[in-house]
Amino acid sequence: MTLTFYLNDETATQQCAEQLADCLASSASAPDGGLFYLHGDLGAGKTTFVRAFLRRLGVSGRIKSPSYALAEQYQLKQQNAYHLDFYRFDDPREWLDAGFREFFYEPRAIVLVEWPEQAKGLLPAADLELYFHYEEPGRRLELRPGSDKARRWLEQLAARS
Repeated sequence: MTLTFYLNDETATQQCAEQLADCLASSASAPDGGLFYLHGDLGAGKTTFVRAFLRRLGVSGRIKSPSYALAEQYQLKQQNAYHLDFYRFDDPREWLDAGFREFFYEPRAIVLVEWPEQAKGLLPAADLELYFHYEEPGRRLELRPGSDKARRWLEQLAARS
């Protein structure tokens, strides 16, 4: 099951992220967290999506882009959330050297990764892959589940749309 949305502007991107966060929060599997891999060109809406998603899950204060720091950590009510950006990696082994492996195996963590392809297959399988495509004047977003819990999130999201 692939779910596709046309996002005509930043507001639509934020609303989609909020709806997905609501599905995650209302799911019985929410305490289990999830791995989210965001694909797309620069400026396609990945960071905008992540900010709205985290804000909806309860992050208050500034949500920074991890473009330079590579990782930002946020404490949610019941779990940690990590926002990673691998754009600057030149070698897939850099993600191993950066010490992020533990985030992917932390119980109940929510891990959102921009540019996961820079790790060239060294990452564990994603629960949900998000593909952002330019489709002027907006974007097309494809959501592809990689786990049963992600399929349930998408079923809920489809029912809300």
